[in-house]
Amino acid sequence: MVRLGVSLEPDLLALLDSWVRERNSPSRSEAIRALIRKELAEHELGDPNSDSVASVLLIYRHDAPNVLKRLAAVEHRWGGHVRSSSHVHLQAGSCMQLIGLVGKRDEVVNAAEDLRGVKGIAFGRYSLGTPAVAGGSTGHEHPHRD
Repeated sequence: MVRLGVSLEPDLLALLDSWVRERNSPSRSEAIRALIRKELAEHELGDPNSDSVASVLLIYRHDAPNVLKRLAAVEHRWGGHVRSSSHVHLQAGSCMQLIGLVGKRDEVVNAAEDLRGVKGIAFGRYSLGTPAVAGGSTGHEHPHRD
């Protein structure tokens, strides 16, 4: 660890302290590290070829016509990018699918959009990240086989 001094206006420090409490951060330093990592990840993800990951959340009714078949077809289409898929049964016939994706940012976004566009999906959302901010990589290599 390297020590670093930062000067902040009192109002900005008060906002930081409030944010530290809200996110239950152990310290100002950890909160500042989180903010830096977030900004660095966003910068890295500005490159369409950046090493990226995504978590995809899908909610649907399991009895919607062919939704499971369509979803499986899309997961297979993006098979080189799908690292995990977890099916969760909810109440009243609803289901949740959680899918982990890896690859170049543009490919990951295209896969996530393809998944959430499946006919029968009632709600779909994804979140992007990069393992680079933690000193890692996805291990995803190219080119893909047809």
